Formats: sequence, C-alpha cells, structure tokens
Amino acid sequence: MVKPHWDATTYEFASRRTVVFAKRGMVATTQPLASEAGLEVLRRGGNAIDAVVAAAAALAIVEPTSNGIGSDAFAIVWKDGKLHGLNASGHAPERLTREELERRGLRELPTHGWLPVTVPGAPAAWASLVERFGRLPLKDVLAPAAALAREGFPVQPVTARNWRRAMEAHRGRLTGPEHEPFFRLFAPGGEIPGPGDLFRNPDGAQALEAIASSGGRAFYEGEIADIIDGFARETGGLLSKADLAAYKPEWVDPLSVRYRDFEVWELPPNGQGIVALMALGALDGLDLASMDEADRAHAMLETIKLSFEVALREVADPRFMRVAPASLVSKDHLEALRAKIGAEARLPAVERPYYGGTVYLCAADGEGNMVSYIQSNYMGFGSGIVVPGTGVSLQNRGHNFSMDPSHPNALGPRKRPYHTIIPGFLTRGGEPVGPFGVMGGFMQPQGHVQVLVQMLDLARNPQSALDAPRWQWLQGKRVLAEAALGEDVIAKLRARGHEVEVTDDGTPFGRGQVIWRLPNGALAGATEPRADGAIAAW
Repeated sequence: MVKPHWDATTYEFASRRTVVFAKRGMVATTQPLASEAGLEVLRRGGNAIDAVVAAAAALAIVEPTSNGIGSDAFAIVWKDGKLHGLNASGHAPERLTREELERRGLRELPTHGWLPVTVPGAPAAWASLVERFGRLPLKDVLAPAAALAREGFPVQPVTARNWRRAMEAHRGRLTGPEHEPFFRLFAPGGEIPGPGDLFRNPDGAQALEAIASSGGRAFYEGEIADIIDGFARETGGLLSKADLAAYKPEWVDPLSVRYRDFEVWELPPNGQGIVALMALGALDGLDLASMDEADRAHAMLETIKLSFEVALREVADPRFMRVAPASLVSKDHLEALRAKIGAEARLPAVERPYYGGTVYLCAADGEGNMVSYIQSNYMGFGSGIVVPGTGVSLQNRGHNFSMDPSHPNALGPRKRPYHTIIPGFLTRGGEPVGPFGVMGGFMQPQGHVQVLVQMLDLARNPQSALDAPRWQWLQGKRVLAEAALGEDVIAKLRARGHEVEVTDDGTPFGRGQVIWRLPNGALAGATEPRADGAIAAW
C-alpha cells in the first residue's frame, strides 16, 4: 500500500470554521469519531445525556493522550427545567499517607507511577448519568466506544502529535514492571501510532462491555476491580479493591455568578470552576467592551491571578475547606478582588500551577436537554499505568495534593484532591443558553473567562470566540501568549510589567466547545481549531 506523500500534521495556510446549526441534536468533542458516536446514540433514540456518555466513552478510546477509562469526570446537566451537577472525581487510596511516602523515602508525590493514582470516577459517572437521566440501556450507550476499541480506528493528527510527544518523553524515564503494560498498549512493537495509523484496544472493548453490562459495578466491585487490586499489589501500588468499592460519585448543586445579563454556572470545589466565577464576578464591574485589547487583557490577567491566589489557598475536598465555597463568590468578596486590580502587573503569592491533559465535550437534543461534560487523565496519558488485560489507563490526579499538612488540600486517605477539570454552563433569566468549556489543566478557568468575554462583551459568535488568540498566566508575572495576539498588544502588556512569552504552538491554550440554544430552539455549535474537534449535528 502506498503511503501519502503529504504530512497530516503540517498546515501552511489559515483555515476557517463556521458555526454549525442543527435542530434535533448536536454533539461537540475534540474527536470526529467520538462526536459521531454520540450522534449515533441520539439517532437510536437516546437523549443528550446518553449521547454525551457515548461520546465520552469513545474519547476514552480514540484520544488516550488526554483521558481514558481510568479518568475522573464532572458534568452539568440541564434536564426538566433545572441544572444538576455531578462530581465524579475519585478519592485517594486509604493507604496514601505522608507516613507511607516517608517510608518509601519520598517527600512529595511523584508525577507518574502508582502513588498519584486516585480512584477513577469516569465509569461511575457514565453509569450514574445514564441511570438517572438517560433513555437507553448503558450497554447500548457504550456500544459505539467498544466497537471503536475492538475494530480499531485511525489516529487523528493532533492526537498523533501529542501521542508522540508523550511517548518520547516517557521512554527511558518510566521504567519498572508497573509501566510495561503502558508501553505495550500505546507503543505496540515499539512503534508510536502516527496520523491515519490504525490503533486497537481489544482489552478496552472488553472492559467497556463489562462496565456496561454491570451498570459500572464491574469496575468498582467485580472483575476489573480484582485485576486492578492484583496488579497494584504486584507492582507497589496502594489502590485496592476496598478503595474502589467505597467510591460513589456525588450529585451537587452548581454555583453561579451574574455576568452581564447572563448567569455563569460552574461546579463547586473540589474543582477550580470557582476561579472562573471569581474572575468573572470581579470583571462584571468593569466595562471591558470599551477598553482596547491590551487594557482588557491586563484586567483579565489581574483578576485571574487574584482568583488563583484564593483558590490555590482555599480550594480542596469541601469536607476539609476552611471557608464556604459560596462566600468566595459573594458580592463583598468580588468587590474586594476588583479593588485590587491595578495599572501594573501584580506579583501573586502562589506557586506555578501544573499542566494537564483533558477532554471537554457537550451535547444537546431537540427536547431541550443539554450536558456540559469533562473527563481527564490529568498529565496527558496520566500515571503511565495501564492495568494489564483491561486496556484501562489510570489518571494521576493525586499529584495535585499539597504536601503542606496545614493546607486544606493536604494529602490524605480517602480524600479528593484539588481538581482542574471544570464544565461550564450559561443561562439567561433562568432559561438555558447552553454548555461551554475549555480544557487544559490550569488553563481551564482562564479559557472560560476569555471565551465568555469574547461572546458576552464583544458579541463574537461562538466559533469566533474559540478562534480568538489566547494567553495563559503561568506564574509570577509570566504570561504565555499566542503570536496572533499581535505585537502591539504584547508590547503594551510588557509595558505594564507582564513578562510575555510568545508562541505559535496552540497546545498550551486549551481546547473548547460551545453549544448555544437560539430562541427558536435551534442549536448553534462551535469547536476548537487547536484540536481535531468536530461537531456532529442532526
């Protein structure tokens, strides 16, 4: 067979995406095959909840560089005239303690291996969402993902690029028997899949089918739990079947702030959605639309830093927080944050955040149901642990614990860590507008703020809002900006004291999706130009 002479990872000329409109249903994800999996379930009689779960399970297979069956997940669901929140982040193993780390000669959690692994919440999220709000059996909902895993799929270009980057970084660094199944699965025969190469995960197909037929119980109480437990015991892991069996996702009430004449909704801690809410609540008192681009970016950067200062000090498993989450979005607190915005770049009193790998997706149907959903392995492929015989790659979310024993986010057994992944939702006057999100570690609340300002202040359509050049606060006064932001804007930010670094690589700036319901009931969708994103519409 003749290989093409062209390169699917190189694009010399600017491309253009337009807003996609549909009436009966829409699924927006970072992968065309995952979007189609969700649409397939819609066409078979499922609703938006079934569709988003089908797409999420498919993403666990077709974009393993960012998520997997062993991920965590969060969701905001609009159903029956109300918003519902699901926190499916997992807790730490019972045996994960500071004393255990010290016994192993460690002062902090490593980035990879067994120690940062917490209980995966995604399988429980899929089962819980379908059981409460879905229309089809979980077996039918997960069938498209299982087929992709068993029959194989061609790898998409951006996924292939991230796959190669990760595997080349991990080779020679992730050693030991616990990592051998990881390389066997994701670099079969020592080869890293490239764009268009076919990849199969038959063990993952069996795991999905076991999860589907048991309503998720196989993962937490049955055969998959047994295999996870055994492999952990053999290779130095702390995660046990008892930890898995003790896990339950939690239904929560989303929090909101008013921004312009909309309500912006995020999930409460242990997630960092409250960073976006604090920043937007502070910015609501400023006339951003009348500012030039540099002044607007400065104001947004300063509120982001102020909000992260609070979150990285206070956000944790809510059972251990020192303050009520609602107090952080109170009128008095938001006004206090706004008052701290100065003319010069401020040096925040927080450490540098870490980066991560995540998928964000959303879905809507013609009946009015809408879902904002996010799922993540955290650092790209996650822990570098694949449980043999299951195709399950495990996340490394525990790395976000603080090692300061006085911190509310201090490492502790059966405790949930600070979480970066955040789904968002917009309403207006109590009526649903739609789901939105921008994935990418600590970029996520920054992406939420930037995309919403583009849509709500500057009246740009959802696709233009996602296309717009972005920046990311890194640490201190350091800011990473896309070159498309423009030399004039960058120069003005530098004059205010921001230490701006410029890049043509869109990878650090997150990947977003938006669905907006029009007054006539039609759906308008947009997807991320920095990814392999696609909208499947009906």
